[in-house]
Amino acid sequence: MTNHDILRRSRAAWNHAAKSGNRWSQPIDAETVARAREGDWQVILTPNQATPRSWFGDLAGKQVLCLASGGGQQAPTLAAAGADVVSFDLSDEQLALDRQVAEREGLAIRIEQGDMADLSRFADASFDLIFNPCSTVFIPDVLPVWRECARVLRPGGRLMTGFMNPSYFLFDHEEDGTTDSLLVRHRLPYDELENDDLSETRRRQLADGEALEFSHSLQTQIGGQLAAGLVLIDLYEDWWTSDATRLNQFSPTTVATLAMKPTHASVD
Repeated sequence: MTNHDILRRSRAAWNHAAKSGNRWSQPIDAETVARAREGDWQVILTPNQATPRSWFGDLAGKQVLCLASGGGQQAPTLAAAGADVVSFDLSDEQLALDRQVAEREGLAIRIEQGDMADLSRFADASFDLIFNPCSTVFIPDVLPVWRECARVLRPGGRLMTGFMNPSYFLFDHEEDGTTDSLLVRHRLPYDELENDDLSETRRRQLADGEALEFSHSLQTQIGGQLAAGLVLIDLYEDWWTSDATRLNQFSPTTVATLAMKPTHASVD
């Protein structure tokens, strides 16, 4: 399967999810927009914990790229809070939800569709902030994403990203859930194109068109940002729900990082 095939499948899966009322496809209401306009707002990179407001600074007039972040949630919130927002996503339907909120609330959000690893339509140093909720799980190679993010950030610009804890992919989350244990089933890195030991439940999900998933190591997730020339400033871990996975009883399932593009080149 080519990268084009993977993207086409992911696009179709998220179009379907958006039409089905997925949690990440529920547009914010007018009250949330009104509060954001008054300075009372929050957004999430991971399932539950709000991204610290200190990570953003003053949003007024900031050029913000919401990367693989469609769904009528983060982009409208940040636009209502004063940012100049571009919403960039692979899914037509996720972007349509951002457009829906923007038109309903009179928000200026630029809508762009494409692959998160290809930001070639944007010039170097175009953005002050990039906001990327958990989405790299759907692509096999994250390093081009970090390189592109570093390129389009201005010096001093910040990348905020959420990603799955690599340990999540060790386990069979679809096995019989009658015990408080988890079966270590998969070798890392997890790749659903090459994994012959998927559970029957997961095989059915993929047969029904769900997006393929891929694990990424801390070396590629965090080390990849550093290799792209960014500097790590902060991070936090987040939990999910026990209904989503029993791993939640034992370990955080996601990580969020804040990285910055240096204001000048380092000298060795």
